[in-house]
Amino acid sequence: MSISKAVPSTDFDLSSRTIAYFSMEIALSPQLPTYSGGLGMLAGDTLRSAADASAPVMAISLVYRRGYFRQQLSDVGQQTEVDVPWDPASLPIAGPTVSINIQGRPLQLRAWRYDVIGTTGHIVPVFLLDSDIEDNDSWDRKLTDHLYGGDTYYRLCQEAILGLGGIALLQALGARPEVYHMNEGHAALLTIALLEERLNGRTLAEVTDADRAAVRQRCVFTTHTPVPAGHDQFGLDQMNQVLGPERGAAIETAGGLHNGLLNMTYLALCLSRYVNGVAMQHGKVSQYMFPEYKVHSITNGVHAATWMAPSFQELLDDEIPEWRTDNNYFRSVYGIDPARISACHIKSKHRLFAWLARRTGHYFNPSVLTLGFARRVATYKRAGLLLHDPERLCVLAEKIGGLQILYAGKAHPADNAAKALIRDVYAAAAKLNSGSLKIFYIENYDWELGAMLTQGVDVWVNTPRRPYEASGTSGMKAALNGVPSLSVLDGWWIEGCAENTTGWAIDDAETEEIEANNLYNKLEKAVAPLWANPNAWARLQQHCIGINGTFFNTQRMFSQYVANAYFPAGTPTDVSQSVADEAALV
Repeated sequence: MSISKAVPSTDFDLSSRTIAYFSMEIALSPQLPTYSGGLGMLAGDTLRSAADASAPVMAISLVYRRGYFRQQLSDVGQQTEVDVPWDPASLPIAGPTVSINIQGRPLQLRAWRYDVIGTTGHIVPVFLLDSDIEDNDSWDRKLTDHLYGGDTYYRLCQEAILGLGGIALLQALGARPEVYHMNEGHAALLTIALLEERLNGRTLAEVTDADRAAVRQRCVFTTHTPVPAGHDQFGLDQMNQVLGPERGAAIETAGGLHNGLLNMTYLALCLSRYVNGVAMQHGKVSQYMFPEYKVHSITNGVHAATWMAPSFQELLDDEIPEWRTDNNYFRSVYGIDPARISACHIKSKHRLFAWLARRTGHYFNPSVLTLGFARRVATYKRAGLLLHDPERLCVLAEKIGGLQILYAGKAHPADNAAKALIRDVYAAAAKLNSGSLKIFYIENYDWELGAMLTQGVDVWVNTPRRPYEASGTSGMKAALNGVPSLSVLDGWWIEGCAENTTGWAIDDAETEEIEANNLYNKLEKAVAPLWANPNAWARLQQHCIGINGTFFNTQRMFSQYVANAYFPAGTPTDVSQSVADEAALV
């Protein structure tokens, strides 16, 4: 996807846009470093499906002039980070400069616009807020430089820009959404901005229960993680210094403090009428975490046309072209000879290996069973479980005729434990690589690499510590490309696993040693025998697309947000009803 051309922001009337989607990160294009991982990818895929559905959506995020980071790995796997600078001047400026007050002083913000264009040409505009304006304090100008950069003070300032600045921009653009969707708690301060808007000059000290109820009626909140570190918390001194004591008092009165800290998740929870987790199990886990609030679930998906390999797109365009406008047609893959499906995947595997050879100088054998493990590096994701018993892994590789394992993933710059996991994989590869076993860690996991891996490996491996996997979407991308998963039953896989049909479950155990043994048993006794039977494996690939591809897509997901979260039955306006009708058609 190329960067959109500079088009005046008056091309369409934003007053008709009824849904405002706020996300700290959005993966808009491989060329734009405005995302770090799964949350941003999910946001981008959501907006691509909204555009396909011609939905009246607009989105707010930050520009991140220096990106997240480019990962560089040494010979022993030591990660260092390099900025990814880009110039947003290639995008059109959207609307006037707006001002918000944080840190006891005014902060000027402008916005750049990126257009997400759907299959029918419908545009979902994304506004990227930018503080790099000459009139601002020199420190303030850098607030929109780095995604998830700096300390907690820097982060709170960024979240104030997203929430308070985003509402100020929509006001300046003449937008009056009916629904504000907070994609994770980073955007929770938009609720305070909506209270200020409603008060129309009155002070926050005058807020009533009716005012809070009116704001709550307009807000939807999606929580994405059960991991405590994923729920942003800030000290009260920082809250008052950045936001001011009047806003701080309003947050406390609303219920946004928890354990003596500003908790962005609780602020979003207490001022939203609809709250959801991102998979069935995650909804249950979140309900347990926040028992005083009703938590629903809408399982994540991926945007099929973005993540399906070229070979598969060509096949489906020929056989069932309706798939582009209606992902339910993935079920019709059962009318295609499984051998043709297998041939498409073989093309993707050769494409991946040719790409790796060019990029890394390392060569891989397309006739050998290849496992993929790629995701954000975090301790609970347990990248090392597959390597837990090196001796058994080597014996297994020899027994099944060879095994290749491709790793990728970035650790947050401040997460030393995650960085150590990368070094551990490097150390294991140095010891274990042999004629029958090859382990390789690929540097700088990004959009392009994620697509190549999920399209080209034979099995997607996922080993999180339960119940910390909220959803996961990389395995969904793999399924769209006929790639089965071998995974712990957590997140989306609880819903997606049909044993020996769409993949395999790694059985739970009390210790990691036993769990690793269960993983090796599945590889040896279930995966490898099926892999040795090309006809049976082709049928498995067909099931991945026909069963999981049909459901785990953002087209289905977005239609559920419209029907259940944005405009639930019984309360639609004329515009809202038309959105629901349009989403139902796709």
